[in-house]
Amino acid sequence: MLHADPHRRKRYEQYHKLDDDPRVTDVGQFLRRYSLDELPQLLNVIRGEMSLVGPRAYLPSELSEMDGLETVILQTPPGVTGLWQVSGRNQLTFGERTALDVHYVQNWSLWLDLYLLVRTIPTVLTGEGAA
Repeated sequence: MLHADPHRRKRYEQYHKLDDDPRVTDVGQFLRRYSLDELPQLLNVIRGEMSLVGPRAYLPSELSEMDGLETVILQTPPGVTGLWQVSGRNQLTFGERTALDVHYVQNWSLWLDLYLLVRTIPTVLTGEGAA
């Protein structure tokens, strides 16, 4: 699909997401808009594989595009929510998201985690920043 559509390919290269992904059904769009598709990740938190708050989980194929920032970001377990999720979500470019994740790791505090958890609630309830 990306090879046949240069506009979508460019958009994917910039955001690493497609806001008009034809593979996503109406139900899937609803789940994504309100982050309900993230609920299964709570099992990963219980198993200790993820944190409630942290940088996003990156695909192995994305590491080469992180300009060395993966060495900072991967010091911390990925989170179900984080700074970029409450700062624009899908409206941020890949570079902006990685910069926010670096900021989170370098400035981590319990208060920052509490702040992000509180900010996540209205972000999810309103679907703010969702594509």
